[in-house]
Amino acid sequence: MSSEATGKSTLIVASGLSRNAIIVRLDGDLDVGALPILREHLQHIWELPPKSFLILDLGEIAFCDSMGMNELVDIMQRCESRGTRLLLGGVQGVMARVLSITGLRHAFEVFAKFDDALREAAEEA
Repeated sequence: MSSEATGKSTLIVASGLSRNAIIVRLDGDLDVGALPILREHLQHIWELPPKSFLILDLGEIAFCDSMGMNELVDIMQRCESRGTRLLLGGVQGVMARVLSITGLRHAFEVFAKFDDALREAAEEA
């Protein structure tokens, strides 16, 4: 059930650093109720000096609404303005379907496995 239906956010956001990447792991629902949590977390990242890559691990996303997709587009645009490549890792199930249905699959650098996105960033180091 989405956070919109329950009235509370069910998104957990965690991040870490790799050599040339910031990694952000999302777990739960990426919907309108989760956006304040995600934006607050990302605000700290935007305050850091830019890294070559921002990798979003979406492997544990259970639900994504149009506002969640809009936020991903905003993140992509923010990355582009900073000279950072945005990689979406763990794109399977819900996220694969949503990206396909919205026609945004080819707007992002998408990897079915998070490790493949991490490897892409490491090869560019």
